[in-house]
Amino acid sequence: MIIPRMFSQRWILTTVLVICAMGVLIRLGIWQLDRLESRRSFNTRVQAQVEAAPLDLNQEAAVPDLAEMEYRKVSVSGTYDHSNQIALRNQYWGNQWGVHLVTPLLLSGSDQTILVDRGWIPAEDFQSGDWSKFDEPGVVSVTGILRRSQEKADFGSRSDPQVKSGDVHATAWNFVNIERLSVLMSSTLLPAYIQQAPNPSWTSLPYRYQPALDLTEGPHFGYALQWFTFATILGLGYPFFIQRQDRRRLEKSEKQLKVSLPTVVLHSNDR
Repeated sequence: MIIPRMFSQRWILTTVLVICAMGVLIRLGIWQLDRLESRRSFNTRVQAQVEAAPLDLNQEAAVPDLAEMEYRKVSVSGTYDHSNQIALRNQYWGNQWGVHLVTPLLLSGSDQTILVDRGWIPAEDFQSGDWSKFDEPGVVSVTGILRRSQEKADFGSRSDPQVKSGDVHATAWNFVNIERLSVLMSSTLLPAYIQQAPNPSWTSLPYRYQPALDLTEGPHFGYALQWFTFATILGLGYPFFIQRQDRRRLEKSEKQLKVSLPTVVLHSNDR
């Protein structure tokens, strides 16, 4: 029986290592299936918002689940508060580094404010510290999509510092963290922000930007199948490996015995 051999004194350590390796491979496969399920849930949610009718925030800004409507089309009119705008670091236009300007917009006929990512400007304009040439005075109309507040990167530990009321208003941020920005701006911001959409009539800076949405299922199922296949190959192949090693060991012993036999006979004849 192969199973007793697997747990014999000679093979027990290797068997334990193989079982552990199989467990890791199976766990990786399950992890990929979990990621696939998360991706499907994300796709379903986003697709529903993409296909939903545009939301007029001047009429429906008080929607309680606004933060859950990420990627829904919105329109709004209001007046920018350029004195409280911030820059979103490490943004690119093509291969050129720069920032995005994120500006509070006071909704017309309301005391509510929403942040608007107005688009990209070059690094040299950001570093100059004078962004007034990008101001958009008066009442403006904005169309775009809703985006969620973000505290830190999906992967990694990079985040913006904790803040409290009275702190100096930082102008450069890694993320649009609405809760922390509300503290610094001393105003209640709506729980989502707008990423302004390009407009053919707008050809100057800031350059408007919209994210490219990938609503495919990605490679997760293929990766899961790969990990499960590796686990199966290891689990089925290991017993055959033991049998092969034992057979080689037996053949080697038989050869050594055959070589030693003539010597024994010769010594017997000499007597």
